[in-house]
Amino acid sequence: MPALEAQLAIHKVAKENAQGLYASPPAQGSGWQLDQLEVGVPGGDVLVRLHTHIAPGRLTAIVGPNGAGKSSLLATLTGQWAPHAGQILFDGQPLTRWPSADLARRRAMMVQDGSVAFDFTVQEVVELGRYAHRLQPSRNEAAIVHDAMAATQMEAFAGRSVRSLSGGERARAHLARALAQVWEAPSGDQARWLLLDEPTAAMDLAWQHRTMDLLQHWAQVRGVGVVVVVHDMNLALRYADDALLVHGGGCLHGPVGDVLSLQTMRDVWGVGCFAATAPDGTQQYLFAGADVGMGLGG
Repeated sequence: MPALEAQLAIHKVAKENAQGLYASPPAQGSGWQLDQLEVGVPGGDVLVRLHTHIAPGRLTAIVGPNGAGKSSLLATLTGQWAPHAGQILFDGQPLTRWPSADLARRRAMMVQDGSVAFDFTVQEVVELGRYAHRLQPSRNEAAIVHDAMAATQMEAFAGRSVRSLSGGERARAHLARALAQVWEAPSGDQARWLLLDEPTAAMDLAWQHRTMDLLQHWAQVRGVGVVVVVHDMNLALRYADDALLVHGGGCLHGPVGDVLSLQTMRDVWGVGCFAATAPDGTQQYLFAGADVGMGLGG
């Protein structure tokens, strides 16, 4: 289908979602319920409209073309930006009613820009992740910081200035900070969340996979809800449980293999796309470049 028709189809799904025809099941007191939500840059146009539920214990990949609203959605989930319309319920309660200190103990954020204004060491950056717990510190504070650095293989860099690191190393330091922030489950066995905006963008190939594998482990084994913006569709297909595609003002949300179909790749991104199956059975895509093989079957 031509790009314009694809955009109209996404708009149609968004409209049907808003009418409740394809809305995800209501949140049962857990996770994020995006209720008739409209998000975009403050003071700017609405970029995307959503009505869906993001469940804990799953890795959700936010995908879409540049400028579609991925980072805006993440900034709205963290409370940095107010929605243009609608509301966000976090564990059944409006996000605006949550004290910031309580939210900080439940969810950690990793932004795209990992620059640091001061000459902090890697260990000091990771220790910042424990600031939210300063009034009720864990008995394992030192071990948490060490283990978070170990999880991202940054122990050897502990005394290094974070400003002296490469982009990928700096990203791993900030990932360790985010992990440290939600390392232990809060009282009442409440779900923890990691919200990450393109965490693998500056990483080499090996660390892209190690990072996504680590995040998948945290979702599947620790029960942490992971919401991550990614541009690499093969990383999403291999490691994510669900995909939330934003495009043309609407969204598609569901199992990653259903949302990121061959047809979606061709319609939304306008690239030739062909399926291959890895030895472990995971479907991966081969891309032939823009406007190449657009009419061929997969």
